[in-house]
Amino acid sequence: MIRGFFRLIGLLLLTGGFIFLVYDGARSVADSSLQLTRLGEFWNDVHQSSQHAFRLWVEQSAPWAWDGVRLLLAQPTFAVLGILGLLLMLLFRPRKPLIGYARD
Repeated sequence: MIRGFFRLIGLLLLTGGFIFLVYDGARSVADSSLQLTRLGEFWNDVHQSSQHAFRLWVEQSAPWAWDGVRLLLAQPTFAVLGILGLLLMLLFRPRKPLIGYARD
């Protein structure tokens, strides 16, 4: 049950990554230059106050971790969503059936 839920989340993230890949590609073709949507920009467009609250929480909890989070927020959205989706799909893939044994 939970394995299927995480696979669904992974599939949705993978789909979101593909949508952003197409979106960035269409913008790049229309603008005749490479246009990438950064994860931080996307999060800022969706909900700015939550990004600020997350930054304050990370800086209070583990100030050394903010540099890594800032590096992640500077990456293209399609890459981050695609990698997270693939990771969830691979981690929660169905088990291989055992040969000669019945599994209920």
